Amino acid sequence: MVTLQEAAETRAVRAAARRAAPRTRRGIAWWQPVVVLAVLVGIWYAAAAYYDHVRGLAFLVPYPHLVAKAIVAPTMPDGSPSTFGSDLWSALGRTTVVSLTGLAFAIVIGVVWAMAMAQAKWLENSLYPYAVVLQCVPILALVPLIGALFGYEFVSRVIVTVMIALFPMVSNTLFGLQSADRAQRELFQLQRAGRFAQLVKLQFPAALPSIFVGLRTSAGLSVIGAIVGDQFFQRGNPGLGVLIQVTASRLMGPELYATILIASLYGVAVFLVFGLIGRLAVGRWHDFS
Repeated sequence: MVTLQEAAETRAVRAAARRAAPRTRRGIAWWQPVVVLAVLVGIWYAAAAYYDHVRGLAFLVPYPHLVAKAIVAPTMPDGSPSTFGSDLWSALGRTTVVSLTGLAFAIVIGVVWAMAMAQAKWLENSLYPYAVVLQCVPILALVPLIGALFGYEFVSRVIVTVMIALFPMVSNTLFGLQSADRAQRELFQLQRAGRFAQLVKLQFPAALPSIFVGLRTSAGLSVIGAIVGDQFFQRGNPGLGVLIQVTASRLMGPELYATILIASLYGVAVFLVFGLIGRLAVGRWHDFS
């Protein structure tokens, strides 16, 4: 017969194993992306060598070390210092301002829009199709109209960012608000709780995991929206989108790839930051991944 002490020791061993297992998996998994990165860099070098020595078009696929040099210590063809480095970081700062501003508006509009639709089925049927239409409208077709109405500078860039980043916030927030436990809803109704009390005390807390999933998705899309808007509206202070077009038109291969790389890393950083915020906010009581 198993004694109480032996049972307690068994439970303690199992609990320790469960706590150690995730750490082991994380410790093993770190090298896998590194291996993939090394393979990708090797393929990049091979493609660069092909375009350099076979095709004679080295600017199309520059060597990775030249791209890294363009980011860290850019120089002119004659070896003199280049202003590309300062232009790159200035453009990144402007793109950051546009993307975060558009993301803030997308969060507020998306949450309010979803809350309104969650109050009644007829509101959802009336408003949700327009969220889908907004997601499906080609932005390029609206560029002349947006530019004519709001100008071709900061405001128009933010509008394009909001249009691209809005739908995930609306759809995920609405899904989360509607996923509140039915038994708890009935309990609130038995207690004669009003719609506002149900929304604040039941639906919104239940929707937090879905809201943060939408926030993480919209955060990545906001970077895309800021760069796309920057390419459409080229007046005012240029961002990464304008810098991409300038370097491409001047056949500045390393600088073009450097700008694209920085834009991609910024998008990944924004995605990871908001994913971390979501884990800190709801990770202790919900499996947020």
